[in-house]
Amino acid sequence: MNVAVLLFALFAFQHASAEAVRVKDLGKLQGWRENALVGTGIVTGLAGTGDSSTNRSMRQALSNAMSQFNLNVGPEQIQSRNVAVVMVSAVLSPFSREGDSLDITVTSVGDARSLVGGSLVLTPLKAANGRVYALAQGPLSVGGYRYDANGNVVQKNHPTVGSVPSGATVEVGVTAQVVSENARMTFILNEPDYTTANRVAEAINRKLGVGLAQARDASGIELTVPESQRRQLVAFVAGLESVMVEPDRRAKVVINERTGTVVSGGDVRISKVAISHGDIKVSIRNETVASQPAFVGQAGDGVRTALVTNTRIDVDEQNGPGFVEGSTTVSDLVQSLARLKTNTRDIISILRAVKTAGALHAELIIQ
Repeated sequence: MNVAVLLFALFAFQHASAEAVRVKDLGKLQGWRENALVGTGIVTGLAGTGDSSTNRSMRQALSNAMSQFNLNVGPEQIQSRNVAVVMVSAVLSPFSREGDSLDITVTSVGDARSLVGGSLVLTPLKAANGRVYALAQGPLSVGGYRYDANGNVVQKNHPTVGSVPSGATVEVGVTAQVVSENARMTFILNEPDYTTANRVAEAINRKLGVGLAQARDASGIELTVPESQRRQLVAFVAGLESVMVEPDRRAKVVINERTGTVVSGGDVRISKVAISHGDIKVSIRNETVASQPAFVGQAGDGVRTALVTNTRIDVDEQNGPGFVEGSTTVSDLVQSLARLKTNTRDIISILRAVKTAGALHAELIIQ
C-alpha cells in the first residue's frame, strides 16, 4: 500500500464521519437475533476418502442409520471407507417460517481425507434448547480436492469442508419478539456511545413524536409504540428505521502491520509535536573466495586449498533527517510525512511513537 492510497483512506474516513445515516444502519431492535443450529450426520458416496475402518464413531453412526431401515449390521461388521461422520451447522434467521430453506455447512470430524462427491444423509438440526428446527440433506459442494497415490499428494483448499446451498428445510418457524406486553421496544446500538444514543432519541422524537424515545444508557434507546400505531407495527418500525442521525465517532487510528494499512476515523487530533526521521539502509554481504597455494609442485604437509568468507557492511542514508512540526490531525501528519517520501511502514512506527509521547489523542488499534 503506497502513501497516496493511505491519504485517500484517511480523507474518505474523516469525510464520511460528518454524514447522517439511517437509524437502521446503527443497530437493531432488541430481540432481533439469529439462532445457531447444529447436528451430527453422515456423508456417503465418497470414493474411498471417508473415515477409516478404525473410526468407531463412523461405524456406530452407519450402523444406527441402517437400523432405521431394518438392516441389523453391527458396528464391528462395517469396513467401508466411503462414509464420513460430519458436523452440520446452519443459521436460523429471526423470522424464519416453516418451509423456508437454509444454507448449511458440513465439516468432517473424523479422519476422512476428502468429502468431494459425497452426499449428506437426512440430518436433524437442533438449537441450544435441544429442539429440532430444521432437516438437512443433499449433495455437497466442496471448493477443493485431494488426490493421493503412491505417496504423492495433490491438495487444493480444504476438501474436508463443504456446503449445501438451500440444503436444509425449516420445520419449526420462529418469530422474533421485539415488542413487550406494555408496547415498548428497545433499540440497541452496534457501537455503544452516549452521544450517539442521545442523538438517536432526539431524532426519533422530532420525527415520530415527542416523548416516544428515551436513551437509557450508552447502547439502549427505549421506545413506546403509540396506541394509534400498535395495529400498524410494521409501518411504525419502518418509519423508525428511516430516521436520519449523524452518529458521533470515537477518535480511533487502526493500524494493520501485516498489510501496512493505516485508517483514521473520527476527529483525530494531534498536539504540537516535532518528529525527526532518517532513512538509513544497512546492507550486509558475504563474499566467499578460494585461497590457493602460490607455488607450483609438491606442497608440504598441511598445505591445502581453503575457502575464505569476507563480510562487507554498507550503510546508505538515502534521505537526511526530516522534521515535521505543528500538525493538528493525522491527515496533516501523513501529508507532511509523504512530502518527506516516508514509506507506510515508517509512518506506522511514527504514529506509535507519537501515541507513546502522549501527542496522539485517539485510541490506537493495532491488528
